[in-house]
Formats: sequence, C-alpha cells, structure tokens
Amino acid sequence: MPLRVLRQSRWGEEVIQLAIRLGLLAGLIVWCFVLVRPFIPILAWGMVLTVALYPLFGWLSDHFGDRPKLAASFITVVAVAIVIGPAAWLGLGLVDGLRTIFERLGSDTLGLPSPPASLKDWPLIGGPLYDFWHQASTNLEAAFAQLAPHLKPLVGPVLAAAGSAGLGTLKFLASVILAGFLFPAGPKLVQAGRNVMARLLPERGEHFVALAGATIRTVSQGVIGIALLQSFLFGIGLKFAGISSAGLLAFAVLILGILQIGSAIVLIPCLIWIWTTKDFSTSMFLTVYLVLVGLADNVLKPLLMGRGLTTPMIVIFIGLLGGTLAHGIVGLFVGPIVLAVAWELTMAWIRDERTSGVPTVPSCAAAEVTGSAPDAMSQLPSNSE
Repeated sequence: MPLRVLRQSRWGEEVIQLAIRLGLLAGLIVWCFVLVRPFIPILAWGMVLTVALYPLFGWLSDHFGDRPKLAASFITVVAVAIVIGPAAWLGLGLVDGLRTIFERLGSDTLGLPSPPASLKDWPLIGGPLYDFWHQASTNLEAAFAQLAPHLKPLVGPVLAAAGSAGLGTLKFLASVILAGFLFPAGPKLVQAGRNVMARLLPERGEHFVALAGATIRTVSQGVIGIALLQSFLFGIGLKFAGISSAGLLAFAVLILGILQIGSAIVLIPCLIWIWTTKDFSTSMFLTVYLVLVGLADNVLKPLLMGRGLTTPMIVIFIGLLGGTLAHGIVGLFVGPIVLAVAWELTMAWIRDERTSGVPTVPSCAAAEVTGSAPDAMSQLPSNSE
C-alpha cells in the first residue's frame, strides 16, 4: 500500500510539472506572437519577394563573379527605387482620387458628368450612346443625392484607410530591405524549411516545400507582378490623357488584375471619354497604347504561369479582401499569396490521400516553366557561404 501511494504521488507530481512546463511554453509562444504580430506582413512580403526574385538573384550573382552580396544589394536598390517611385505615385493617386470623391460626396455634388455634345455626331451608336449617358448622369445625381446622408459617416474611415498608404509604403520598403538580407541565406532557409516539414510530414514534406515555393512564384509573378505592371502603365496613359483620377483608376485596374477579371471594365469607359474629348491623333495613340497594356497579360501570363492558375478566383478574392482588412495595403498582396499556397497544399494533400501515392505538382505551380523557388535556391549553395 505505501509503495502504491508513493507511485501515485510521484505520478501526480510529474503531471503537475508537465502542466507547468506546457503552460510556460504556451505563454512564451503567445508572448512571442504578440511581439512579432505587427511585423508579420513585413516578414511575409519579404519572404515572398525573396522566393519570387531568387532566380534573378542567382543569375546576377553568377554574372557578378559569384558575389551574392553585391547581387542582393543591386536588387534591393532597384526594388527600393520602384517602391519610392511608381508604387508611391499609385498610392498618392489613390488617396487624391478618394479624397476628391468624398469631398464631392460630402457636398452632394458627386455624379456622372453630362456627355459631350460631339458624341451625337458618332455614326450609328452616337445618338443612342448619348441618350444612355445623359440618362445615367441624371439618375446617378439623384441616386447619390439620396445616398449621400447614409454614406457620409463612411467618409472618415475610408479616408483614414487611404491615408495609411504612407505607412504601407514604409512597410514595403522594410520588406524589400529584409529580402535583401534573405537572398544570400536562401539555401539555408530552404533547408531549414525542409527539415521542419520532414518532421511534420516525413513522406510528403519535401514535396510540399517545393509546391509552396512554386505557388508563391506563380502567384507573385504571374498574378500580382503583371497586375502591378499593368496598373502602372495604365496610370501613365491616363495621366497623359489628362484624367484627374488616373491614380484611382490605375488602382482599380490593379484590383481587377489580381482578381483575374481584366481591365476592360475600366478601359472601355476611358477610351470613350478620350475619343470624345481629344483630337484624332492623340485618341488613336492612347487607344493603341492602352489596348496593348490591357492585352499584355495575355502574353506575359503564359510565360510566367505555364498552363495557368488552378486556384479558384473566390480564394484569391477572399485573400485580397481579408488581407487588406487585416494588414492594410501590404495585405492586399500578401493575402492572395498566402491563401493560394494554403489552397494548393490542401488540394495536394487531399489528392495524395485519395491516391495513396506521391502527389504531383499541379499545373498552377508551373514547375516546368518557372521552376520552383526551393529548387532554384538549392542550385546555388555557395551563395550562402
């Protein structure tokens, strides 16, 4: 009996000690999360940039005489210049456009402008288009006059969100600088990720790391990268055309590009306005330029994404909306990538469970075209030394 009581006492002490250790560990984990939480978007975007630009880093490192630090510095300087220049211009244009809209909304003067009289002279469609535009402008003025009192309370929060574009620019700069430090350590970081996944999923860990890297590159280059390029070039054309809300419209093109919808929704009304207000030569030049910009994704996406992205648009949309609400302007780009990676890994795991075999990389990874980031990193082990 005493021996049994002693064993129970020791067992109870061990349970108490285990509970204390687990409690301390949980508290430490929560505390670390609280400390790191403000920097999660910066860390995530920095890692995305590292994976997306690592092939370029490897190419530059080789051409600079196997000097990875010089290659990382060069990419960082160029990326910082892009963030400070075009990205800042788009952000400021978005803020100015929203401020103008809400100022008009606050004074009950917001509405669709009346169509120009020259629109009636267009053959075939001129008359009907003029009547439709005139009717829409009249209805919009009445609709906004009714909705203005209800929308006025939203002016402050929306302008505050738009004003955070400056903070978002600083986060982008911090992410670019962080990526510059991560480039030389790429192979070691990938190996660490493989080791972690090997402990969690011994049979599929390495494949999932490759799939995650390939998906990051596919979405960041083939979706977000092309959308950013299109929106910037589109904004330049609209600015040259003299459209006051060029930055806001360029931002709309960016959102449509990320959602894989296309820029036609914004392009067609802009072309109509250009042809009704500009001379023939200017209108023709801007039309050719904007149409080529709008169709550029049809050429670039097959090169960067292989056979296309299998992630549903609703997943991209939820990632875009949720990322923006959670992390601001940086979350606009990080959210779709994180959800796309989670979706592809989940689908690969489900397929693997069904077939009870080794899963294959889905087409969205486009490994045969773009190559997975981990594989690209593993080809340059000397860069980390």
